[in-house]
Amino acid sequence: MPFTLTRRPNELVFRPVRLTARTWLAPHYVRVRLEGDALRGFDSPGSDDHLRVFFPDGASVPDLVDTDALREFPSREYTPLAWDASGGSLDLEFVVHGHGVAGRWAAEAAVGSLVGVGGPRGSMVVDGSPAGWFLAGDETALPAIRRFLEQLSRVAPDGRGLVLVEVPDADHRPPIEAPAGTELRWVHRGEASEGSALAAALDALGAADRPAPAADAGDVFAFIAAEHSIVKPGRALVLDRWALDAERVIVKGYWRRGEAEYHAPH
Repeated sequence: MPFTLTRRPNELVFRPVRLTARTWLAPHYVRVRLEGDALRGFDSPGSDDHLRVFFPDGASVPDLVDTDALREFPSREYTPLAWDASGGSLDLEFVVHGHGVAGRWAAEAAVGSLVGVGGPRGSMVVDGSPAGWFLAGDETALPAIRRFLEQLSRVAPDGRGLVLVEVPDADHRPPIEAPAGTELRWVHRGEASEGSALAAALDALGAADRPAPAADAGDVFAFIAAEHSIVKPGRALVLDRWALDAERVIVKGYWRRGEAEYHAPH
């Protein structure tokens, strides 16, 4: 059946939690697990949801639990990957570049370190069954891409998909599973700027690459997210060349080069 993108408000809740595990998935990409009673009841209905993580200085405030104080620390936005609402756990993934408060914390914080988690404030949910889907992004979009793939393979098992993921090279590919009917293409940027190789890959796609027959073109869902410069080539592909419905695609800059405090649009 046709699908729609539906906005859903969520109750904004702030939760103090602690780091309990760290798993490196690639040399620059790490998954962490956060746990705490405050995560009981946590939910994230939309695959592209954002929550805000607050990073205190664990060395100076190891036992801080005051939520107002936690909110004063530096924060960044991330997509929830997986959670256990009854057990009180949450998994997040971080790109580690060796600089920035979030990357340093994800790579180096001691197990047991405290962080604050707020949100997600609202969700965009895919309701229905797309005939096909197109997902594209750099490493920062991988959690959302993982979640979209899991959801779409469940609600639209006969759909067809194409996924493009930009990473530096083959040694920096985090594991990702593409369901039957979905083609996964890795895009390597080498030493070039983040997003540049993905933009070139988008520019190279034509009508024949659309992941659905012409009769079903209106029922293709597209999600594109990377450095902000991806917005223009992303829109040119899905809106101009593929003529997809603007109300049923998501094209956004997840981050902006040189702006640590940039907030991705919701």
